[in-house]
Amino acid sequence: MSGDRPLVLVTGAAGFVGGHLVAHLARSGRYRVAAGKLPSERVAAPEEGADDVDVLDLDILDPAGVARAVASRAPRYVVHLAAQSSVARSWEDPAGTFALNVQGTLAVLDAVRAAGNPCRVLLVGSSEQYGRVRPEDLPVRETAPMRPENPYAVSKLAQEQLARLYVEAHGMDLVLVRSFNQIGPGQAPGFVVSDFARQVAGIERGEREPVVRVGNLSARRDFTDVRDAVRAYEALLRAGRAGEAYNVGQGRSVAVDEVLGTLVGLSRVPVSVEVDPAKVRPADVLEIVADVAKVRAETGWEPQVPLAASLRDALDAWRRC
Repeated sequence: MSGDRPLVLVTGAAGFVGGHLVAHLARSGRYRVAAGKLPSERVAAPEEGADDVDVLDLDILDPAGVARAVASRAPRYVVHLAAQSSVARSWEDPAGTFALNVQGTLAVLDAVRAAGNPCRVLLVGSSEQYGRVRPEDLPVRETAPMRPENPYAVSKLAQEQLARLYVEAHGMDLVLVRSFNQIGPGQAPGFVVSDFARQVAGIERGEREPVVRVGNLSARRDFTDVRDAVRAYEALLRAGRAGEAYNVGQGRSVAVDEVLGTLVGLSRVPVSVEVDPAKVRPADVLEIVADVAKVRAETGWEPQVPLAASLRDALDAWRRC
């Protein structure tokens, strides 16, 4: 019976990762799912499977509304994904970024605490929290110091510190995630892989000149397919330890130039590449790669989707637009 399955409440379900997570949980048959809005405009919807989802009109900046939603549904798990997740946008609107990422988190934590029911909350942070990591300290472990270098990263660190306070002061069951660069079908164009894929697809359709405009190509990132990431989140809901932080990544770094080369190679028409100064960040981390030994050891999770498949699927999603 459906009542025998635990309820998972997902905030930010209208986003890239949230949409994939809702579909994954619903398809599994192991959970009932409540979602704070579903995707309305996406590059491509995640795989089918989210038909039996309780959709909530949830505004994360409305603490009273969040409290009502949590109290009425009494979820066993909450996955908090609602966030302003663009580094570039955080430079343009740091106040808005902090409001959504910190005040929104506070609303969720207070709602769960007030409801008084047993509930585990998975708070999803970012590898951006680490900032610049010395080459000799890579791959970066969860014990590494935090040196955030942009407003988004600072807001995510503040979110995590707030969570740790609630674990210590209120004994809440909170698990912390530091996600590395997630890619795949359905991502917004403000992120590097999706931006490249969107440009290539537009060139193929003849909608733009045959030039892919890029930023810093020398940066190296740990790219993880979103479908692998949401499997890790589910595993941490079940097996993560309260108050602990877990890296979720592929465990290897790839140069942005290599990613671009793969996507250009998949293009059905010739394209050239030009650097666009507007796409270069004010501050950029040269390389980041996750040590994922902890999440593997404690949950048994392993990434499964190869980078080439992620890039192909991201490009095919934009081709369907």
